[in-house]
Amino acid sequence: MSFLWLNAIWIIAFIVFVHEMGHYLVARWNGVAIHTFSIGFGPEVFGWNDRHGTRWRLSAIPLGGYVRFVGDMNPASVPDPDAAALVDPALAPKLFINKSVWQRIAVVIAGPIANVLLTFLILYALLLGYGRSTITPVIGEVVSGSVAQQAGFEPGDTIKSVDGYPVRGFEDFQRYIATAPARQVVVEIVRGGAERALTLVPEAVTIEDRFGNPQRIGRIGVSRSVEAEDVTLYRPDPVEAVGMTAEEIRFIVERTAAFLGDFFVGRGDVEQLGGPVKVAKVSGEVATLGFIALVNLMALLSLNIGVFNLLPIPMLDGGHLLYYVIEAIRGRPLSLKIQEIGFRFGFALVLALMVFTLFNDTVFSHFGILR
Repeated sequence: MSFLWLNAIWIIAFIVFVHEMGHYLVARWNGVAIHTFSIGFGPEVFGWNDRHGTRWRLSAIPLGGYVRFVGDMNPASVPDPDAAALVDPALAPKLFINKSVWQRIAVVIAGPIANVLLTFLILYALLLGYGRSTITPVIGEVVSGSVAQQAGFEPGDTIKSVDGYPVRGFEDFQRYIATAPARQVVVEIVRGGAERALTLVPEAVTIEDRFGNPQRIGRIGVSRSVEAEDVTLYRPDPVEAVGMTAEEIRFIVERTAAFLGDFFVGRGDVEQLGGPVKVAKVSGEVATLGFIALVNLMALLSLNIGVFNLLPIPMLDGGHLLYYVIEAIRGRPLSLKIQEIGFRFGFALVLALMVFTLFNDTVFSHFGILR
């Protein structure tokens, strides 16, 4: 278990560091006085003060972090209404609350953007350095009575795209279908030189991955035999790799949003949600596949953390961003009372989500209940 947690801790700590460094750098560029830069929550394990007066610290619970500005009431960046009156007048222009709304928006959005950039750099470097193994996207067999047969697929069809995502290899087609269980997809194929679009809904099935974990995926009932000569290594040039990487990030974001949306329409599987325990477990399992697989996992987690933080929930970056956008439109901020109510609601919601995912990790995953 210590090996699992060690992998999870260093991965999460690095992702959090990048996220908070985004906030920190843009805040510094905008002349904001910064009180604390912390990796982790709770009591300080060790730390130091830099020449700007910022306390850099490593805290006891390394599953998050924060940048606290001078004038904030707490690490969640809730503004202190009395800060302007209590601080040295010379410091007042450096208070976050005294910066323009556009400067505050830039500081808030910088964290999630830093996570997206980290994901982009990792995926781009791996694509340039290792390329990708690919298989010609031609269907070999269509299972009788399957979703694919009912949709009109035939052996020999060449897959061109799925929901607008280009299919460069059969592995792309498999992945796009697998990540859309019980959701309608549009597949463009080429048959006899003519293009046509087929609409279908992949069947949702539960399988076990190589580590014995249940996974809910989409399946339509097609296959393709693979010979050694069918597999080729594709190496894009640096310019093409930019587009391919951006395309991959868009795919991950859209599929993640669809995954979360499934829970609002009753299609979601609660066992697929996880928190720190599940991250630790997955990190340990992926580590057995090698360093490259672990770095890929880091890219995926970084992107998901960045996107999650943009949700319009007070306490998260997206909640702060929502307040500032409203302020920009209205020309004045929301009242402190309304903001405080929002922060309390956001805190309760985030806490409930943390408790739920922890319960899901320890009860569903560890003890196997409800499987």
